[in-house]
Amino acid sequence: MDWGPDIAPLLEKLLLHVDEYFSRGRLNTEGRKVFEEAARMIVYEKPYYKPYVARARRSGSEEDVVRVAELVMGAARVRRILLSRQLAPYREPVDELIEEALAPL
Repeated sequence: MDWGPDIAPLLEKLLLHVDEYFSRGRLNTEGRKVFEEAARMIVYEKPYYKPYVARARRSGSEEDVVRVAELVMGAARVRRILLSRQLAPYREPVDELIEEALAPL
């Protein structure tokens, strides 16, 4: 899908910096600011995604934010971001480990 240039980086920022933007699995104040900016652009560009965005706004849960990110960036890219977050201290072989994790069983 064709999205504005600012939406994906905002959502990626939320997913990569969970400690900064989430508290106990929910968006904190700073996280809501970032998500609201992305959500506003998503609804402006694709109004039919409003129910998904509204649910994520209401709940603020990490799962709902991930669902919205998957709509925008695709499931494979979101999965890659989430895996890289888990493997963060090991910067060198991350690509190889991610490829192994994404390989079909």
